[in-house]
Amino acid sequence: MSVQKELVINTAWCKGCGICAAFCPKEALELVKGKARLKEENACILCGQCEQRCPDYAIYVKETEGGAEQWVKPY
Repeated sequence: MSVQKELVINTAWCKGCGICAAFCPKEALELVKGKARLKEENACILCGQCEQRCPDYAIYVKETEGGAEQWVKPY
């Protein structure tokens, strides 16, 4: 089985600091109404730069076994 990745944004924990968007190499993240969100569904390359820099653990790359595709899941 292959390992699949998905980007998870927990908006309840996001304080809107913008660090994730500033460090995204693909400029895939933006702040909307004080919360991080993905600009376009396929823009994220799941590199984990946002996860490494988020001071509140509000955004992370989740790895799972199997699955059909990689995707982004906002809470």
